[in-house]
Amino acid sequence: MQVRVGSVGSRAIVAVALAAVLGGCAGAADDDGKKGASASPTAKGEGTGSGGGAAARGGTIGAAGSACELPVSFGLAKDWKPKAIDAEAQLAKASKGSDDDLSGALAESFLRQGPVTAACEIDAKPAGNIGFLRVWTGKKGDADAGGVLRAFVAAEDNVSKAKYRSFKTGGGVSAVEVEYLYTSKLLDETKKESAFAVATPGGPVVLHLGGMDTEEHEAMRPAYDLAKQTLELA
Repeated sequence: MQVRVGSVGSRAIVAVALAAVLGGCAGAADDDGKKGASASPTAKGEGTGSGGGAAARGGTIGAAGSACELPVSFGLAKDWKPKAIDAEAQLAKASKGSDDDLSGALAESFLRQGPVTAACEIDAKPAGNIGFLRVWTGKKGDADAGGVLRAFVAAEDNVSKAKYRSFKTGGGVSAVEVEYLYTSKLLDETKKESAFAVATPGGPVVLHLGGMDTEEHEAMRPAYDLAKQTLELA
């Protein structure tokens, strides 16, 4: 299943996309990663999740001149293909092209989650997997990565077993990560998802890894771990 952010014209397609691809980042959390929690340093090159090591690096994303210009930069896994998302343009197009409020509302839920807006999607399909590593950005002034991540999580339903932890990226940026299970009511299945957030002078940034199912999520985890191990302020 491959779904693009711009495909908001069909109600059915977008509804399935929302449930099956973006999945959701929400749910209850434990005490780790709350506002004010101190970041526990992670050695450079050492993953903090269940992945078996970082993916081979195929480039860098986020810096000026790259496919997605972001407040951070990080290593791009080999063969993964990034694409910038102009969320405001997509939302405006959906709103103008609809004869009611439904398409606009679906586009809104697809392109915004809590305090952040979709800014970049990195497609795993060229590398042989089905899923995306998505980057979401927020407005300047919110310096609490844990709070942003919890708000991102709270914007979606049907998650469980959310666990938060603080760490430092390989580039020395304090971050908060969440891992959880998302249950799709539409598809009646549960899958694993992960996300982490950092605060930057340009605003908060959230990186989210979904996948068609838990097997795909785990197969794509090395690309997510590479981002964690190489992320630095742009």
